[in-house]
Amino acid sequence: MQRREFMKKTGLGLAAVAAGGTIPALAQTPAAAPAPAPAPTPATAVQGTPTIEWRIASSFPKSLDTIYGGAEVLAKRIAELTDGKFKMRVFAGGEIVPPFGVLDAVQQNTVECCHTCGYYFHGKNKAFSIDTAIPFGLNARQMNGWYYYGEGLTLAREFFAKYNVVNFPGGNTGTQMGGWFRKEVKSLEDLKGLKMRIPGFGAEVFSALGAVPQALPGGEIYPALERGAIDAAEWVGPYDDEKLGFYKVAKFYYYPGWWEPGPQISFLINKEQWEKLPRAYQAAFEVAATEANLGMMAAYDAKNPPAIQRLVQNGTQLRRYPDDVLKAAYDAAQKIYAEESAKNPDFKKLFDSLRAFQQTSDIWLGLPEGALSGFMQAQLRAKK
Repeated sequence: MQRREFMKKTGLGLAAVAAGGTIPALAQTPAAAPAPAPAPTPATAVQGTPTIEWRIASSFPKSLDTIYGGAEVLAKRIAELTDGKFKMRVFAGGEIVPPFGVLDAVQQNTVECCHTCGYYFHGKNKAFSIDTAIPFGLNARQMNGWYYYGEGLTLAREFFAKYNVVNFPGGNTGTQMGGWFRKEVKSLEDLKGLKMRIPGFGAEVFSALGAVPQALPGGEIYPALERGAIDAAEWVGPYDDEKLGFYKVAKFYYYPGWWEPGPQISFLINKEQWEKLPRAYQAAFEVAATEANLGMMAAYDAKNPPAIQRLVQNGTQLRRYPDDVLKAAYDAAQKIYAEESAKNPDFKKLFDSLRAFQQTSDIWLGLPEGALSGFMQAQLRAKK
């Protein structure tokens, strides 16, 4: 599906949201695509179509209401847009499929759909990580720009098709925090031998810096930190990290999460199941997925500021990564990308497109946004 056609269709859905009043903030953002024709009512759109029931296997626990909630947003809006004829039931990680087993389940048609992060399947093919985030890669706005108006969605669809899957962006957390540490990290030396929960390319970079990465689902991180099985862990950001209670067992909270500058969560659908859907249901899915994608980022932008204040009030100590760690991590990441590109054509195709987009996008964002953000932070800290 061409990206402009995709955005035109999702524009229909956002218009419907404005009428229904579900998430008004999205309706206030003007669409860049040409104005579409008025959307049909749900009853008209699905007239004569069958009742279909799907299962969505999430990789996340219900306690993480915002990230897990992306799948609930999808299910709710699809039901509304199809007059209740297309029903989707969401299952938390581990309820019917292990958190890291959801891709296999969708690929094999054990479940029709899942809500997950591509980099959980880094071990299958490192190109999966690009669908979520790579160290020093794109932020949330850039990911949307690359996917919806660049080559991102087209190239990702080509890649996922090899696994019998159709993919849709399904949320973003924004640039994440850099993890919880039981002890301070004052230099590169402090990373040597450190056991840290971190997935994907972030794990490879930390390994290159001397740390010992661990792969754990969200629900297993706290007990591992508490009993000392790991020394540090990264998850998302203040709102979710507070819910998981990391501040109770590790007091040093680092930033920025350079390995996840704009991590995207995705809906993955079994290809045969997708192709069997009536076209009206496919359109409803496209619309609902876009709402879930944009709405999650807005939710985190609202929830993270008060959460970071509460964490600090409870004794959390904020720390910026030392410059030598950031520089060494950046250099290690570029070496890893070059090595992977030389042997993995799937990765190279996606990475080359992402990097070309980033080279111009970063320059643009650094001009108006970067300059204004720096000035405003100085003024607000001075309470002016």
